[in-house]
Amino acid sequence: MDPVIVAGAGPVGLTLALALARQEVPCVVLDEGPGKDEPRAARTVVLREDTVALVERLTGVRLAGLGCRWAGWRSMRRKQVTREVEFDDADPAPLHLPQHELTGVLRTALARESLVKVAVDSRLDGIEQERSGVTAHTRGPGGTWWRGSYLVGCDGPRSTVRKLQDIRFPGRTAVERYAVATLRTELPWTDEALLHRMPPWRTSGPSAGEVVGRPLADGVWRLDWLLPPGKDLVTPELLVNRVRETLTGWAEGVTPSYELLDTGVHTVHHRLARRWRVGRVFLAGDAAHLLGALGTQGLEEGLRDADNLAWKLALAWHHGPREALLDSYQEERRSVIAARLRAADQVLPLLRGGGGLRSYVPGSSRGHDALLADGHLGRGALGAPGAYADSPLTPGPLAGETAVGTPPGSPVADVRVTAEDGTFVRLRDRLGRGSLLVVLIAPGTGVWDRKHWVTAGIMPRLAAAVTALPHRAELLVAEAYPGAAAHTVLLVRPDGHLVSAFSGVRPADLYAAAEAALGGAATDTTDTPRDEDAEARAAAGSR
Repeated sequence: MDPVIVAGAGPVGLTLALALARQEVPCVVLDEGPGKDEPRAARTVVLREDTVALVERLTGVRLAGLGCRWAGWRSMRRKQVTREVEFDDADPAPLHLPQHELTGVLRTALARESLVKVAVDSRLDGIEQERSGVTAHTRGPGGTWWRGSYLVGCDGPRSTVRKLQDIRFPGRTAVERYAVATLRTELPWTDEALLHRMPPWRTSGPSAGEVVGRPLADGVWRLDWLLPPGKDLVTPELLVNRVRETLTGWAEGVTPSYELLDTGVHTVHHRLARRWRVGRVFLAGDAAHLLGALGTQGLEEGLRDADNLAWKLALAWHHGPREALLDSYQEERRSVIAARLRAADQVLPLLRGGGGLRSYVPGSSRGHDALLADGHLGRGALGAPGAYADSPLTPGPLAGETAVGTPPGSPVADVRVTAEDGTFVRLRDRLGRGSLLVVLIAPGTGVWDRKHWVTAGIMPRLAAAVTALPHRAELLVAEAYPGAAAHTVLLVRPDGHLVSAFSGVRPADLYAAAEAALGGAATDTTDTPRDEDAEARAAAGSR
């Protein structure tokens, strides 16, 4: 079968190609550039725990050595600290790193991957679709035609793929604008990120605004100043003045020495593509959505797009297309981004409107600071990883379902589990392999050798039910899971979202939930015939 074509070699396109290759799907990555990225110190990304785990799982590289895990977070208004957060194992800190470091790690991993071909200096300029596949044309020194099974446009805000498919991209332009500087210096807050609103050295006017300081590795900081609305030119002199007055203000009158590494202007747009799928062509990342106001991270959502789409494309590539499963990518991911944009639209007038009665309401400024912190820290409606509560892959009501600490459609907790070979691993380590995960909650199993409990109690019956599922699944055992009683069975998607939880072993219900999570029966069984006896075997196991 033809490879999947990925248009765009940014972090999202590279991540998608790696995720597909890990599931034995060949890919061609069309890279407009020369195959390497220009280092830009002022272009950085903040990743939360789930996206850090995704990249580390795909590359085998610990990202912590490339960036900075914040020790804490503080919000300030004028001279007052309004909120402080200390991170720990239960509340992991975000990871802040230069974007070119992230891209470099992904490129290095792809270079070792035999299933992926990266075509450099290849600019897409044509797409043709038919029932059996898609053909793409590129221009450049090696301009040619490429044949693929599917094509995914990860080619950024000005996506050629989106334009060639005539997909509208409505939204808002210049929602926010920031002046950015990256510098090496010492600040009073070692490895602690800071949001400072209405700093006392800028006491009035629309330029009073706010400044965000986020540490990087090796004593480097990125500072972002919110600019007033408009298109006023940001000159080098203005940026240097902002740097000096901010450092002087934080150091209480004495300007610390600093080395200015890079500067820039970052403009935030909010846009959402009308469609994310046209036949065999998909959109992901900035080609599908733009967001980033109030501290949120658009790149991180693009990585989640890739994680959601990869296992669905892999299943279709190996076993024939399941149209409902492929359609679910748009329905799940677009609804999450739409909710994020709605939340930002609701909050922006409160936080950026200024003046009015609400400025004098006790506690209103603290509430505003908390909303802003949510965006920066990946919490609440502005920043938390999205859940697919209304996913079309959610099974209908099943008699044996039970509630646990994770609602259906939400990312599962990263508990320690015992794998089939008896080793202890994290649940997140088993994601991204294209398999469903079935997790049995069995207190006490961690202190016994696997050979003593794998054939005892309900395990043989559960193992038989897992074998009969309509898609390969891995059986794992956990001593505990938030909100789950003993003998609870969890069904987890390959991307780590909970499908259902059951009280005890219920093979028929487990089969029905798995079938729903896969989008129903395959629409084309030419390559891999469906096992029509599997459901009967599952039902037999329940007797």
